[in-house]
Amino acid sequence: MMLQGRKVLVVGSGISGIGAVSLLYRMGALPVLFDENEKMTAGLLKAKLPKDVDAECYAVDLPEEILAMAAAAVLSPGVPVDSPFVNKLMKRKIPVLGEIELGYLAEKGRVVAITGTNGKTTTTTLVGEIMKAHFEQVFVVGNIGNPYTLEADQTTEKSVTVAEISSFQLETIHTFRPTVSAILNVTPDHLDRHHSMEGYLAAKEAIACNQTKAELCVLNYENEYTRAFGERCPARTVWFSSARELQEGYFLKGDRICRADKNGVTELLDIHKDMNLVGICNVENVMAAIAIGEGVQVPMETILKVIKSFRAVEHRIEFVAVKNGVTYYNDSKGTNPDAAIQGIKAMDRPTVLIGGGYDKHSEYDEWIEAFGGKVKCLVLIGQTREKIAECARAHGFTDIVMADTFEEAFDICVRTARPGEAVLLSPACASWGMFPNYEVRGRMFKEMVNSLKES
Repeated sequence: MMLQGRKVLVVGSGISGIGAVSLLYRMGALPVLFDENEKMTAGLLKAKLPKDVDAECYAVDLPEEILAMAAAAVLSPGVPVDSPFVNKLMKRKIPVLGEIELGYLAEKGRVVAITGTNGKTTTTTLVGEIMKAHFEQVFVVGNIGNPYTLEADQTTEKSVTVAEISSFQLETIHTFRPTVSAILNVTPDHLDRHHSMEGYLAAKEAIACNQTKAELCVLNYENEYTRAFGERCPARTVWFSSARELQEGYFLKGDRICRADKNGVTELLDIHKDMNLVGICNVENVMAAIAIGEGVQVPMETILKVIKSFRAVEHRIEFVAVKNGVTYYNDSKGTNPDAAIQGIKAMDRPTVLIGGGYDKHSEYDEWIEAFGGKVKCLVLIGQTREKIAECARAHGFTDIVMADTFEEAFDICVRTARPGEAVLLSPACASWGMFPNYEVRGRMFKEMVNSLKES
């Protein structure tokens, strides 16, 4: 797509939008930044731009003459592809792409792309560290908080880009073709955005849509959706399993992660002695990372060395502290029921659980069923608290306390938990409404834990 010297509309002024404006400017395009948010002004948008980047800025309403001159439009991930404004772009036949697609247009090296409902950030971070241990130039980008567009034009033929990619970002790719892709798992999530499970699945599967048998796609054999996708995946598939031995691929046997190939079965590491991560979800993340590392020819010795020193990423079943005999864990990134189930599975003692938040139209039955005698008390907050409480009672769980604020919920946990027990923040819901994002929620939790005095 030829964009040099042409007006390109960037819709949305978050970090992805600003990154897109910056890359377009460096590519010689004429970026136009637009945000429909009524609280925005052209001046506020201009202030968001780096000092060395120039772009026209419009807030709330976009002049028709600007729209008429647009050669393409780049959507930020937070902009729904079925919004009225995007429908207007489609009717005008203005090409619509996302920040990932724009970054890929400037990419010169190999790309590893990772998606999945849960585990993306941990796996992407681990894979990034594996790549950095072997390759001289590595970029870790995408939904992990570092826009692809800020790094893409710095890539070279020898570089490796590791990208965490969300379903929102995958809706707007066209030519994006990773050397290795991975779909870690798929469970119901973001149905408020995608409207159906079919729409959500289609977005996730798009990560491999342009791949061929010359490329790899790493898939979870124990997830019904990814296992079904493996039958029609255009790439060469590599499997991992946490529940059964595979004839070819990576699997968990007892306490050992193993690799099976034409030469037989090789034990790679002991999940208790060689890993600092907890929970079966992280065993799966590690197997996926090994498969990805081998997929780009990183020596196994290097892969295992990195895994043995790797620690949990912030907000994902993250040990915070032991206070007055109670162990506190921050799993704020557990923003959907399936992710929160993994947090519960990782607990090995009676647990006081903080749940609830923004309603993404999720169902909570499986999450409640996963309590399995581990959850001593459920403290509920946010928009979903009544919905979750009703679901919990329907499943026979009645140890529920409602809290109006996050601070109140934390105080209840401190009073309820006894020495030898745990407090787990794993809400099964997004943070919106009470917090800007899950990071702010998790950091507040950690600050509150660390401020507790020993009695």
